[in-house]
Amino acid sequence: MMRSYRGHMPQVPDSCYVDLSAQLIGDVTLGEHSSVWMNAVLRGDVHSIRVGSNSNVQDCSVLHGQRNLYPVIVGDWVTIGHNATVHGCEVEDECLIGIGARLLNNCRIGSGSIIAAGSVVPEHSQVTPRTLWAGVPAKLRRELSDKDRALILEYAKNYLDYTEFYLAEIGQ
Repeated sequence: MMRSYRGHMPQVPDSCYVDLSAQLIGDVTLGEHSSVWMNAVLRGDVHSIRVGSNSNVQDCSVLHGQRNLYPVIVGDWVTIGHNATVHGCEVEDECLIGIGARLLNNCRIGSGSIIAAGSVVPEHSQVTPRTLWAGVPAKLRRELSDKDRALILEYAKNYLDYTEFYLAEIGQ
């Protein structure tokens, strides 16, 4: 469901897939070929949410800003895994946010990084590009290789395929 809030209607290009059970509210903008899956919530009521091109927000994830302080900015080729929470922070290009991860206010996830499943990235954290962070609280575990980068892009490309399949299914 997409709905307006205080004069802001979500902006979704035709190349995107947004599941009928997902909720996009208010000041939300998706980039070309991005997708939002079952029961995900992008709540652009208290601050803006921007999702770049070729990115995916998987089932039951929540994106929400911090009122008057922090928007949510998600770059291109980003995968946000099932049941993740992305709150008032920035995820740069080509990142993988693992299943059930929690990204808290004013953190920045550097390009080409992986946040492991179940991790909690504390407020104001700065994740160095091309690194793996894991744990509660999340900490730097290692630098990422070119093979890791290829895996990040493979996940995002899989969701481009799923988007195409689902759009065909609904005749779009």
